[in-house]
Amino acid sequence: MATIELTSIPLRQITSFLVLEEAPPIIFIAIGLDNGCIYCIQGDIARERIKRFKLQVDYAHSDKDQSPINGLGFRVDGQAFQLFAVTPNSVSLFNLQTQPPRGQTLDQIGSTASSVAMSDRSELIIGRSEAVYFYEVDGRGPCWAFEGEKKFIGWFRGYLLCVIADQRTGKNTFNIYDLKNHLIAYSLAVKEVSHMLCEWGNIVLIMADKSALFIVEKDMESKLDMLFKKNLYSVAINLVQSQQADAAATAEVLRKYGDHLYSKQNYDEAMSQYIHTIGYLEPSFVIQKFLDAQRIYNLTNYLEKLHEKGLASKDHTTLLLNCYTKLKDVTKLNVFIKSEEQVGEHKFDVETAIRACRAANYHEQAMYVAKKAGKHEWYLKILLEDLAMYDEALQYINSLEPSQAGVTVKEYGKLLIEHKPRETIEILISLCTEEGDLVKKGASNSNFLTMLPSPVDFLNIFVHHPQSLMEFLERYTNKVKDSPAQVEIHNTLLELYLSRDLNFPSLSQNSINENGDLRTDQLSSTATMSESNGKIILDRNDVNEEKDWQERQRKGLLLLKSAWPSEQEQPLYDVDLAIILCEMNAFKEGLLYLYEKLKLYKEVIACYMQSHDHEGLIACCKRLGDSGKGGDPSLWSDLLNYFGELGEDCSREVKEILMYIERDDILPPIIVLQTLSRNPCLSLSVIKDYIARKLEQESKLIEEDRRAIEKYQVWVLYFKHIVII
Repeated sequence: MATIELTSIPLRQITSFLVLEEAPPIIFIAIGLDNGCIYCIQGDIARERIKRFKLQVDYAHSDKDQSPINGLGFRVDGQAFQLFAVTPNSVSLFNLQTQPPRGQTLDQIGSTASSVAMSDRSELIIGRSEAVYFYEVDGRGPCWAFEGEKKFIGWFRGYLLCVIADQRTGKNTFNIYDLKNHLIAYSLAVKEVSHMLCEWGNIVLIMADKSALFIVEKDMESKLDMLFKKNLYSVAINLVQSQQADAAATAEVLRKYGDHLYSKQNYDEAMSQYIHTIGYLEPSFVIQKFLDAQRIYNLTNYLEKLHEKGLASKDHTTLLLNCYTKLKDVTKLNVFIKSEEQVGEHKFDVETAIRACRAANYHEQAMYVAKKAGKHEWYLKILLEDLAMYDEALQYINSLEPSQAGVTVKEYGKLLIEHKPRETIEILISLCTEEGDLVKKGASNSNFLTMLPSPVDFLNIFVHHPQSLMEFLERYTNKVKDSPAQVEIHNTLLELYLSRDLNFPSLSQNSINENGDLRTDQLSSTATMSESNGKIILDRNDVNEEKDWQERQRKGLLLLKSAWPSEQEQPLYDVDLAIILCEMNAFKEGLLYLYEKLKLYKEVIACYMQSHDHEGLIACCKRLGDSGKGGDPSLWSDLLNYFGELGEDCSREVKEILMYIERDDILPPIIVLQTLSRNPCLSLSVIKDYIARKLEQESKLIEEDRRAIEKYQVWVLYFKHIVII
């Protein structure tokens, strides 16, 4: 144990003693004497590395013999190191950082012993009979007027402790003051007190009769329960804040205070308390209390704060926007929506805000949010469906990136085609061809084309406007010659060209199964539909429609030929589909071209037979039935069967057919006779010359055979005679 020699201290009574542990093992000891002197010892006492110095209180206005040091207090604030000294007649402050330390008098009134203490804010507390005073470095500060002689003053966890003697009754009272809330937290009548200590987390009062009284602070929950019962909610709030309680506990106190105010119908103050609970109290608890129309202003305020803290859900956003619209407060609505201009992330759900504004007919605000958030579909939905601003919608689509523009056109193209067909087609051509970029590149690039949207992707938007679809595909095929979707485009164009009523090309879109083959149900219906075409043609009297159909048929035949170059085995369209379209729409020229390209010669003459075109039928057989040119001579046999079953006079045609049958010796005469015998309108004169020539020819052959036989018989007899000899 270290000892300190005090030989330099005069033999005076020690009236106060204070120790401060600066930075272990460095300590500072201040010893106050009854003559107003303060002896200070500073340093490492264990190693006897200390320094001593003396401080003297200014006696200018007091008597030395009546100026003992009744109280001391250290004040450490950052680099500042100061010492308060209290005598009965003065309050002084010494700056211990300077050498030598300098002192100043803060007040000419002091205090008696045991009524001096230091607060946790480094304030000097002095108790006098009229009040309790607080001193800062610049002098006397606030005071609290408590009647009675202050025998003891103390400070404990933010509370002021006082033992007060009542001069009239002679009784002592121990009070604990909550200065922040201006109330007495605890009061107790006590006997004569000799000492007051604050140790081990408790307050200890040592009585003159050597007994001790321990005063233990209640826990937070007990304090709050007591305050709630007395409706001292503001005190409870200050209590939890001063005790640095967690935010959840503070929010619970605020909620109870809000409930109390709400029950008193003080809705504005109640809402101000509920707002402080945001983040800890479930918002629905507050919202359901203020759903009444008369309290919509309070509800709006709460929802605004909820969004400011980023804790609002989609339902909260909808409710807030509904509040604005019911209040018709366009200014606040604009502030709420446009307050995100400098913020990267929205504090509300964008789609919910758009829906709410749109439902309340605040289209401008809804469009602002949609455009700001990049919700192009919503922006266009409002322009087209709500405002019918088609030109503005087209301009907006033009301003988008190609990928985004393609998505929006797919979704809203039907409306645009209906009201602005030409402008919409221009946008589609730009999307599918990228004319500007291609011009800059100077050439067509197949790899680049595969990255562009295909016209096939946009066919559905033309479902009610086949004329516009035909115009779009024609313009595309004129600009792009090597599209990856050539087959699909040509199939669609063929159906548009060949259908009499110019309907949407459902057959080319729906009749191809997963394997690329035509569905059998479509094939089975072809014959029935082709049979009815004759009636359809007879019923059409509109000259303009007829001319339009003829023009489209001309384009269709041109496409059939141009999309099947002679050097390619397969065309750039579906042949089976093309045949069905030609048959369904009785397009004879197309069928003849396709059958001939496929070398289906029998189907070619079947077309002529079906249309009773005898002249064309014979001309076709002359061209396709010549074996010397790679034709099929059996076509003449089919032709003879056709006329044999025709049931009408066709003598001229039969005579011409018999000439080619006779020339190439295709059928024996007996078959010819049997075939033509089925036509009752044919007379024997038709085949008389043919039979005569055939009989003559046969007679010549018989005569030649007879002569050959006779010749061979003579030779046989000759050889027999030689053998006998």
